[in-house]
Amino acid sequence: MSGRAGHRRLRHSVGWHLAALALLAVVLYPVGWVVSASFTPSASILGDLRLLPRDPTVGNYQRAAEGMAGISTLRFFWNSTVLAVLAVVGTVASSALAGYAFARLRFRGRSTMFVLMVSTLLLPFHVLIVPQYAVFQHLGLVDTYVPLLLGKFLAAEAFFVFLMVQFIRTIPPELDESARIDGAGQWGTFWHIILPLSRPAMITTAIFTFIWTWNDFLGPLIYLSTPDKYPLPLALQLYIDQTTLSDYGALMAMSMLALLPVIGFFLFFQRFLVDGMSASGLKG
Repeated sequence: MSGRAGHRRLRHSVGWHLAALALLAVVLYPVGWVVSASFTPSASILGDLRLLPRDPTVGNYQRAAEGMAGISTLRFFWNSTVLAVLAVVGTVASSALAGYAFARLRFRGRSTMFVLMVSTLLLPFHVLIVPQYAVFQHLGLVDTYVPLLLGKFLAAEAFFVFLMVQFIRTIPPELDESARIDGAGQWGTFWHIILPLSRPAMITTAIFTFIWTWNDFLGPLIYLSTPDKYPLPLALQLYIDQTTLSDYGALMAMSMLALLPVIGFFLFFQRFLVDGMSASGLKG
C-alpha cells in the first residue's frame, strides 16, 4: 500500500509540475515573442509567431537608438525618468505624512475622512478624466507634467495612504510616548521614530509607484501633446504611422529597451517588496 501511495503521489507531483510548466509557457510566450520580434526584420514581424527569428538582425535596435520624429531616444528615457522619480518622491512623502495623521493623530472626523479616502479606491479612474482635464485646461496646465504629478504630492493615491496607515498601526505606540517624554513633538516623533521604522512600507510604495508611472500610457496621452515631452510608453506610438510605413522592428526594440529599467528596478528591490507587503498585513 505504501508503494502504491508513493507512486500516486509521484504521479500527482509530476502532473502538477507539467501543468505549471505549461501554464508558465503560455504566460511567458508573449514576452518571448517580443524578444524574438526585436531581432526580426520589420517586414517579417507581422504574422510570424516563431520564437526564433529566421534572419536575426540588430538593425531594429540601431533605428530605435536613433530616435523618432527628430527626437533622441535618450530624451524619451529622460522624460520617463523625471516623471517616475518625481512621482516616487511625491507619493512616498505625501502618503507617509497622511498615513501618520490617520494612524496616530486624533482629530474630529478622522474616521469619516479615512473611510471616504478608502472608498475612492472603488471609483473608476475614467470617471474623473473629464472634470480633471477641464480643471487643468482652465488653469493652463495641459501639455505639462503638472497634471501627472500634482496628485502624487497631495496624497491622492489612496492605496498607498492605506498601506502606510496599516503599517504605522503595527508600530508600538509606546515608542511615540517615549519620544514625547524626551521632548519630541509630533514632527519630531514622525521624523525620528515613525519614518525610519516605516522603511519597508515606503519601499513598497516606491516600487509600485515607479513601475506604474513608468508604464503609464493613458495619463500622458490625455495631457501631453508635444512629442518632445513624451515618456517612453507614449513615444512608442510614433513608430506606428497609419499613412506611411510603420517600423514594427524598431517598435519592438524600443519596447524591450523600455522594459529593462522596470525589470532591473523590480529585481533590485523585490526583497524589500515582500518584506513590506508582509509587514503591512497585506500578505495573503
